[in-house]
Amino acid sequence: MNIVLAGPGAFGIKHLDAINKIDGVEVVSLVGRTLDKTKAIAEKYDVDHATTDLGDALEQPGVDAVILCTPTQGHATEALQCLEAGKHVQIEIPLTDNWADARAVYDKQQETGLVCMVGHTRRFNPSHQWVHRRINAGELKIQQMDVQTYFFRRKNMNALGEPRSWTDHLLWHHAAHTVDLFAYQTGEKIVEANAIQGPIHPDLGIAMDMSIQLKSETGAICTVSLSFNNYGPLGTFFRYICDNGTYIARYDDLVTGREEPIDVSQVDVSINGIELQDREFVAAINGGREPNASVGKVLPCYEVLHELEQQLEARRT
Repeated sequence: MNIVLAGPGAFGIKHLDAINKIDGVEVVSLVGRTLDKTKAIAEKYDVDHATTDLGDALEQPGVDAVILCTPTQGHATEALQCLEAGKHVQIEIPLTDNWADARAVYDKQQETGLVCMVGHTRRFNPSHQWVHRRINAGELKIQQMDVQTYFFRRKNMNALGEPRSWTDHLLWHHAAHTVDLFAYQTGEKIVEANAIQGPIHPDLGIAMDMSIQLKSETGAICTVSLSFNNYGPLGTFFRYICDNGTYIARYDDLVTGREEPIDVSQVDVSINGIELQDREFVAAINGGREPNASVGKVLPCYEVLHELEQQLEARRT
């Protein structure tokens, strides 16, 4: 399988490392904003073609699929371009930063029948898989999820500490992980959602602090705290409060509520969530099936985010 990777930045590099571990898959073109930098990364990863034009990459011989790790604001346009070119596409989270674009991508996927998957990595992390399997086996039922998503980003920098050309968003990006995961783990529709936010940053134009409350059909609740102002441990920490135990997931690691480690090394073929996400993308294409985290499966998350955005906008005015 020949793949184009667009956006070889901090997260694109994670995908390049992951794809190197998947047999029969090759990145044949890199698309970046700056040609010299893109060529340097292409040389490091033995990719033959580098360009600043996604259309140029899509026209390379034998391209089957695309992974988009580009700025959020371009995701929908680029995803539509890939689907219209007949290429399967995986879009790094978030799918979009507005509901209309999310629907447009879904509609195009339905029209083409191609695999269109979104990078909701929490569905693939071994820690969350372990919990999901116990829920499906009837051994656990979630009463509450308490999730903290904390970063220190008072300047517009990426995960490598480099300046960004675009602005990240607590609601449309970081909350998307948890809104989708809560519905996925409970197996239920979110029927209530509420959000409040702190002051808008004068330069970035976004809220730096946010709190979200969710409720499922049978009454499970989820509380999400998000901040770009946190000067301390960084990342996202998930506490599952269940009827039969409490578990804390930190990306690919899992402990009990008493901080007792749980071995998740045998949950899947890797303990790297990004690798498992990419393996699912490839397997869905090869198998001609809908992937976990398809645009259709994650679309309800973006509808909830849209509703929350409307709440926040109404309160600002």
